[in-house]
Amino acid sequence: MDIDNIVAALSDIQEDKRVPRNVRASLQETVGELINNEENITVKLNTAISILDEVSNDTNIQPFTRTQIWNIVSMLESLQNEIES
Repeated sequence: MDIDNIVAALSDIQEDKRVPRNVRASLQETVGELINNEENITVKLNTAISILDEVSNDTNIQPFTRTQIWNIVSMLESLQNEIES
């Protein structure tokens, strides 16, 4: 799993019109963090995980979207574990 695949998955969720605007804005912020070349990869991953964790607790998102976000968080955590080892 690499960052490009994760960004693509986040973009797919963003394009879903059923996702609330505030959640789409947070997803865009997450994408911005992940593609930021000035940040250390560990910092980017930690920031993205933090944003998505907060988003997943939003009561206005549908269960399917919440599951998609949790899957992306799992991908980010796996990537983080690969980098740390």
